[in-house]
Amino acid sequence: MEIKIDQISNSNSDVTIVMYHYVRDLANSRYSEIKGLDLDAFVNQIDYLRKHYQIITTEEVIESMASGKKLPPKAALLTFDDGYIDHYTNVFPVLSNYGLQGSFYIPVKAIQEHVVLDVNKIHFILAATPNKLDIVQELEQILSKYRSQYQLETFDYYYQKLAIANRYDTKEVIFIKRLLQVELVEELRLKIVDELFTAYVKISENIFAKELYMSKAQLILMRKSGMHIGSHGFNHYWWNNLNEADLANELDLSLSFLGEIGVDLKNWTACYPYGSFDAQAVQMLNDRGCKMAVTTQVDVANLGIAHPLLLPRLDTNDLPKIENALVNEWYDKSN
Repeated sequence: MEIKIDQISNSNSDVTIVMYHYVRDLANSRYSEIKGLDLDAFVNQIDYLRKHYQIITTEEVIESMASGKKLPPKAALLTFDDGYIDHYTNVFPVLSNYGLQGSFYIPVKAIQEHVVLDVNKIHFILAATPNKLDIVQELEQILSKYRSQYQLETFDYYYQKLAIANRYDTKEVIFIKRLLQVELVEELRLKIVDELFTAYVKISENIFAKELYMSKAQLILMRKSGMHIGSHGFNHYWWNNLNEADLANELDLSLSFLGEIGVDLKNWTACYPYGSFDAQAVQMLNDRGCKMAVTTQVDVANLGIAHPLLLPRLDTNDLPKIENALVNEWYDKSN
């Protein structure tokens, strides 16, 4: 993939960008199996980071990339994806107490229209079902039902292609996610996800969305309190699968909402949904004046060599969650 952008970084500073999603009291959650970070572990990890790193703001990273100004040693940046209510009720108070900034990347449609993103429907289908093989077996039946209408391959074809475990999920979970997120045509994916959500979660989508995501008013309050709010698209689509017109719509609708809540659109930033990007996505962010974009590629961001619209991040699970833990290899890789 060839990416040519005039905007380049001239800084020699490193920043450890940490990625978070759900942050909640898992034991007392309605969905204790959700793949999230327990609130106590989050507080402990923030204490660990405060002890070993210097937590900075997104604006400091933007300034460093623009001017070459060095960041403090062992700089760290906190990022939170998907606009969950967890970020307002659990994360925001902790950061405010310590005088820290978080950067929150929001999918606008979920907040504006009170719909549950298909990716989140899949999360809660999985969390509501202890035995993931039950979902796999049901998917086998569902694919059989739709095979003729959508000219589908055999179930074994999809399973052999997609059921490959990664560092966080079993092969069964990866199969379910990939089948329902990217493999099938969108119309069928949404149909199947809605069927499973109704069967396993059994809560009105509108009510569930209002419980799951932050509101516009909460985002405005967070921004006014010093938090950074950035773009995570409108529909939370895979940006590398969109044509130019559809991606332009994703970005422009997102930017319109950011403007409504008071975000400085001269210094806006983005987070690629699912970590998905290609040369077109990077170019279109650049054309709209995006100052920084984060991926899901795993590394410490060296601003001297990294493209400002392709900054890597560490997952929360890559770092200790105990205040007095010894530093690990990622600490040694940062300056």
